[in-house]
Amino acid sequence: MIYYYAHTGHKVGLERARRGVTVLRQLEAAGKEVQLLVNDFRAGVAMKEEQGLKEYVTIETIQDIDAIAQMGDSVIIDSDEDDHGRLVKYCADFKTVYRFAHDEEDASVHGETLLRPDCQSPECEEAVIVDAQYFEKSAKSDRVLFFLRDYDHDKTILNNAEFFKQFDMELLLGHYFFVKYENELEKLFAILHEPEEYTKLISGSTTVVTASAQTAVEAKAGGAKVIFLLLENQTPLYPVDLLEAYGITVVNGFDADALAAALKRENPDATKLLQPFLADALLKEL
Repeated sequence: MIYYYAHTGHKVGLERARRGVTVLRQLEAAGKEVQLLVNDFRAGVAMKEEQGLKEYVTIETIQDIDAIAQMGDSVIIDSDEDDHGRLVKYCADFKTVYRFAHDEEDASVHGETLLRPDCQSPECEEAVIVDAQYFEKSAKSDRVLFFLRDYDHDKTILNNAEFFKQFDMELLLGHYFFVKYENELEKLFAILHEPEEYTKLISGSTTVVTASAQTAVEAKAGGAKVIFLLLENQTPLYPVDLLEAYGITVVNGFDADALAAALKRENPDATKLLQPFLADALLKEL
């Protein structure tokens, strides 16, 4: 059995769950027995509604992976949580352990294989995970779609209401948005879209503005003009310089002038080719 643990939640979002579903879908198609582990049940429900996930298991934290996985299984750990030394046991008990690197300085500690964006060495594997479905040609509606991310517990959007009033954008709501939050948001956006429409809208919009790095690469794969908002105290899932190499424009914070200029400019040329994720390298080990 192969387990993919994705750190999720109302203050974390679903970026890791989305790329987890992509990985497991390919492994399952290759005949592997797979299971997604999340630490928030709503994340699993969201992936069922949005990505067609069949089933999932909820655990508390990264320290509880071995409450489900058994000796001889393989695990993929997609989390920035502190494992409090649990990784030592995982590498000893499990057949294969993959772990997403926390940053450029992160290194394998106990023999686990790192998954790292823009991997350049044999000690790691590529960690930019984009499902092939986003590369398929599809009809696009001429809209500027804004997707902050799946959570907004600090009401970031409302706190920047004057910024959003300057643009004619449609909002894709997040799965973790507060109940009735949309009543306040509808004053700022031309149209509100439900979270379950995520895949259709990311694939079918001409322009996407987002603070989610995973969403940014998925939208870019489909040929959209993509603008990534780098928010204060934010560590993107993928490095900013890599996003820019893919032809994604990066705007620092809620800078209305910078966003207006980016929306008017032509799509920037990409210096690095974005490709759909292939699980071939993982299949050799798992």
